[in-house]
Order: sequence, then C-alpha cells, then structure tokens
Amino acid sequence: MTKRYCLTLDLKNDPKLIAEYRRYHEKIWPEITKSIKDAGIMNLEIYLLGTRMFMVMEVHEQFSFEAKGKADRENPKVREWEELMWKYQQALPSAKPGEKWMLMEKIFKLEA
Repeated sequence: MTKRYCLTLDLKNDPKLIAEYRRYHEKIWPEITKSIKDAGIMNLEIYLLGTRMFMVMEVHEQFSFEAKGKADRENPKVREWEELMWKYQQALPSAKPGEKWMLMEKIFKLEA
C-alpha cells in the first residue's frame, strides 16, 4: 500500500536563482536520490509556478517524516545539498523557524 503526500515551498523571487535551481534538479546528486529511495519514497515530483513549488511524494506505508529527517541530519551529503538548496528557497510566511517544505492538507478528491 502507498500513501501520497503533497508539500509546498517557495523559491526566492530572482529569475537567475530560479534558473540555477532548475539546473540542479535536472540531475540531482546520486547521494540525494539514494537517500530519497532509502527512506521509502517510491516517486517524487516537484512542480513550479512562478516562485511556488509543489511536491508530490508517493511513499511505502513504512515511510516516516521523522525517520527521514533523522537520516537526513545524519547524512553529510544531504546536509550539504539542503544547505545549497536554501540559497534558492525561502520559507512560507506561516512556516516555523527552520521549517522548509510544508505539508499540504487535501480538501477535495473527485470520486468515481
């Protein structure tokens, strides 16, 4: 069984920085791909409109945000990637200190 999570985050409103961010995501570091898969994330997509990003994650049932966060904090390459990405990202106005990607609430689903 899989679960889907949707998250959002903004980029800084600078076309040059946004272009750089997009280039990094054309070929993310292999250590980042490995950390994503090792956490139980089966599929991950990021969409962009202006400065607003939208992430869709499909995860195995054993996936845990807490376990992923702990593994990320213990992985020097993930910490390096996250620090680099923060050059381009900015927290949403409602984010708590240190909070980046924010979980979105599903408010509608079209039923068959």
